Amino acid sequence: MKPGLKEGNTAEVEITVTDEMLARFEDDSVYELYSTSDLVHHMEWAARQTILPYLEEHEAGIGCHVSLSHRMLTLGGMKVKLKATVTDVRDSKVECEVEAFNARGKLARGTVVQAILKKDWLEKKMREMSVIANITSEPQTSLL
Repeated sequence: MKPGLKEGNTAEVEITVTDEMLARFEDDSVYELYSTSDLVHHMEWAARQTILPYLEEHEAGIGCHVSLSHRMLTLGGMKVKLKATVTDVRDSKVECEVEAFNARGKLARGTVVQAILKKDWLEKKMREMSVIANITSEPQTSLL
């Protein structure tokens, strides 16, 4: 990684909750509220912004852990601001605390951990998984 990534670095993302981000399972609408799954996606996106300027050409960052407390309702059309703060940089892992806010206040907080990997290693693993996926569609628990 390039120098400069350290505890305290921050990144922010702002989104407007669209119809596609409302809670639903399959094609069934649950509520006209910002879904937790989309919130997780946006938390990962905010955390990713903290590492992008520091990745070398041969490196990739992938999410490897998310924890979240979704504490407040957010209606469609509302703006959400997410702030990721780097809390730990160790070995090949970067941990961020992410907070999300709407007009009423803090709607969520959580942690996102990203692993920094060599692209060639990741691509090799993806090719290996592709071969396995072509053999069977059943989960291979012996490989996990």
